[in-house]
Amino acid sequence: MTSMTELAAAVDSRDPATGLAAVAALRRLVEELEAVHVTNARAHGWSWEAIASALGVRRQSAHKKHAGRIAGGLR
Repeated sequence: MTSMTELAAAVDSRDPATGLAAVAALRRLVEELEAVHVTNARAHGWSWEAIASALGVRRQSAHKKHAGRIAGGLR
């Protein structure tokens, strides 16, 4: 799936292959969005605790998942 329009159509599909492909595409999109917004939050001075709270996870989980990816020593 290459566009949001295709993804939106696939979500409502009755074909299991299409529906499952949409789930996989949504999962990738959510991961990308999370990474972008965690990076943005750190750049704005948010603590790992605040980020974790907003994501509904533990601080250690958020830090472990994202800290190594964030450049510039914003850990």
